[in-house]
Amino acid sequence: MRAKIIGTGSCLPTKVATNDDLSALMDTSDEWIQSRTGIRERRLVSSESETTLSMAAQAGKAALTDSGLQPEEIDLIIVATVSSDFVTPSTACMVQKELGAVCAAAFDINAACSGFLFALNTADAYFQSGIYQTALIIGVETLSKIIDWTDRSTCVLFGDGAGAAVLRASEQGIIASLQGSNGAGGHVLMCKNRGNNNPYISTDACLDYLYMDGQEVFKFAVKKETECIHALLAQAGLMPEDIDWYLLHQANQRIIASIARKLKLSLAKFPSNVDHCGNTSAASIPILLDEVHKAGKLKDGDLLLLSGFGAGLTWGAALLLW
Repeated sequence: MRAKIIGTGSCLPTKVATNDDLSALMDTSDEWIQSRTGIRERRLVSSESETTLSMAAQAGKAALTDSGLQPEEIDLIIVATVSSDFVTPSTACMVQKELGAVCAAAFDINAACSGFLFALNTADAYFQSGIYQTALIIGVETLSKIIDWTDRSTCVLFGDGAGAAVLRASEQGIIASLQGSNGAGGHVLMCKNRGNNNPYISTDACLDYLYMDGQEVFKFAVKKETECIHALLAQAGLMPEDIDWYLLHQANQRIIASIARKLKLSLAKFPSNVDHCGNTSAASIPILLDEVHKAGKLKDGDLLLLSGFGAGLTWGAALLLW
């Protein structure tokens, strides 16, 4: 049995921050941001009621409604995030409480922007082993709290939000999947945690902000995502043109366009929301999936290829039947 997506949901903060809004805060411009990234605006949390947990729970609830399942029917909850509200308990355990999914095992995954795909592949492995039959997987980020808002090279790229999918074990669903990591490259995209503070050592260091070597990440993303796509297609005996929709991590429109060119495919096969969401890390693929699904673009039997990359460095991909 493999994982089949039977419901999707998403949640975005109410506050829309346009490029012009950011231009009033720092030395940048709408033209500079759009020409380099394709981003026009992003959503940012703007009240104490909007948190990583609240967005995850809302997206999860929407996905459950779309699936037709009740919370108590869920066996497993996996939340992918690098921006939890708490070190412990996990966001997944708190989502379980909020939704009333009393029968579910729950835990978090930290694989940055690849997190949703790691969660999808993990749930699929549970289904293949016969341990569980249903799962709720969520990608959620409040990246705005770990961004240096004086660093115009990074802060303009990111947004907050959550996306979710309900999975059920089925004869048809995921066809092929892969994931990988290269810790040797982790320094190009990173955010340090709090320093040690015990009776023997005290660093007195403030929490760090997200650091990114944009050029290195760009080169890694285009190369690795293209390799992942070819590897999955080879596993399934398919050609690039056989795929109906490519749902890629929404980091930068230029990355998506570069991958489409390398595959010799039209951009029409690559839906995008980076223009109005920015890079929402682990939430980007499930938010996009929900948008495409709710827009009525997906038909039964469509072949979808999901692929993402992120800090770690990490990458993941899944080929599935809708």
